[in-house]
Amino acid sequence: MDHPPNKVDAGSLTGVSETALLTLNGRAFQARHPRAIIDDPMAIRLVDSIDFDFDKFGRKGQEMALRSLAFDRAARAYLSRYPKATVVALAEGLQTSFWRLSATIAEPRFRWLTVDFAPVVRLREQLLPPSDRITALAQSALDYSWMDHVDTSDGVFITAEGLLMYLQPYEAMGLIRACAGRFPGGQMVFDLPPVLVKKVAPKGMRSSLRYRVPPMPFSLSPAQLADLADTVPGVTAVHDLPMPRGRGMFFEKVFPAFWQFRPTKQVRGAYTLLEFGADRKRAR
Repeated sequence: MDHPPNKVDAGSLTGVSETALLTLNGRAFQARHPRAIIDDPMAIRLVDSIDFDFDKFGRKGQEMALRSLAFDRAARAYLSRYPKATVVALAEGLQTSFWRLSATIAEPRFRWLTVDFAPVVRLREQLLPPSDRITALAQSALDYSWMDHVDTSDGVFITAEGLLMYLQPYEAMGLIRACAGRFPGGQMVFDLPPVLVKKVAPKGMRSSLRYRVPPMPFSLSPAQLADLADTVPGVTAVHDLPMPRGRGMFFEKVFPAFWQFRPTKQVRGAYTLLEFGADRKRAR
């Protein structure tokens, strides 16, 4: 099959890795919008450089961009205290967080470690500009040898954006436990879907007639997540992060309010920030 000139074929991404293209397309669409909710020129550049049938994914709602904004906010807060920290992006896919953070931090000095499967790493190397602050490892996040490559001297911030829900529960909890035990003083941010998703869509949810998102076997309610501070050694605090405000009445007012509304809080998804250390406490 011939591909348009100057475009890179992304057909090597399949299964869960293919969702990297779905979320990239959503962020790029929102970044192009006349009333953009995210400043992400690198996402636009990537979509324009990739030969792929993005339309098969269907809708390009604000949720994917809002998730990235929530993760950016948590990362900036950590980097404001530890400006030379190492950010570890597990199963990074085609996220462009490094460039968004670098653009909003004066004289950025943080270092970046990408961990993802070889096809994703190759695609990133083809499409994204190099930086002496970025290192990439072509391996699974569940191969804990990546931990040996993390410089812990200036702090560690771990992101697992769009990852844990696709793992089996024992895999997801094992990864959380391993990070908590290995990186005291660090933090980890991740997202999970509503707990009902694995029950109502055990084979995965359809985003369009031509695409089904892979199954999501792992999720926890905000109450169950809060209990991690009491059940996982090394987790000293659990923060339930708010939903950023988006565009339009629903995403600017209704959705953020629903996210914090106590009667519905336990049935929605979660953006969760874990703190690792020696002292035990719980933060809501």
